[in-house]
Amino acid sequence: MLDGKAAIITGASRGLGREIALKLAREGAQLLLVSRSYRQGLEEIKKTVEALGCRAAIALVDTSKEEDTLRMADVCVKEFGGIDVLVNNAAVGIDRKSFLEISVEEWDRTMAVNLKGYWLSVKAVFPHMKGREKGKIINITSATFFTGSHGFVHYVTTKGGIIGMTRSLARELGDYGICINAVAPGMLANDAGLALIEGDANKYDVKPNCIKRIGTSEDVVGAVAFFASSESDFITGQTLIVDGGRITH
Repeated sequence: MLDGKAAIITGASRGLGREIALKLAREGAQLLLVSRSYRQGLEEIKKTVEALGCRAAIALVDTSKEEDTLRMADVCVKEFGGIDVLVNNAAVGIDRKSFLEISVEEWDRTMAVNLKGYWLSVKAVFPHMKGREKGKIINITSATFFTGSHGFVHYVTTKGGIIGMTRSLARELGDYGICINAVAPGMLANDAGLALIEGDANKYDVKPNCIKRIGTSEDVVGAVAFFASSESDFITGQTLIVDGGRITH
């Protein structure tokens, strides 16, 4: 679905970002793989992507810094001639705690990466997509926005902000042929998800799900590829929940 397309994936060195990279590579995309500091993870996924027959480059980028996101966009254009797809996925890890226990520094860092970083990344790629009058932006948010999810107020707040940003930017980007949508995964049996349930997927209560199992990163990547492809050219401003029907929306 993505032959010849150039895609930036933030937070690509591990977890969901890594699986998104593999999926887009299998669909033929050329990839700029981005992480804040985990170069080893980027090098490993780059080798895997290239083994699939796709071109890949890496960049260490702190998406909370505007100069870094501008450099990220420039690297993609230099390597691949343009930017067709941006997948905003970078996020800081969190621990479950009361809102009273969250420090101002932790709150600000979560907002800077999980929310401001998405906005800055969109700003950075927009001029390149605008000039071509096309582009796909996919924001990874979370189903926790729809449930509230006790003990993660800073995280849930950013995920709600991402949905609001997606809806608002769809109004501004549509005139330029750019589609922006969000994918909201539920609990996933990856490193980040399992860390919240003591590393044991069986401790996650699947009874509220329509599909009675915990999700995996592989369950989510198809939705991302769909939004990145021409199959979704008339869809924008939407949020697709991928959680086995725990939430119906």
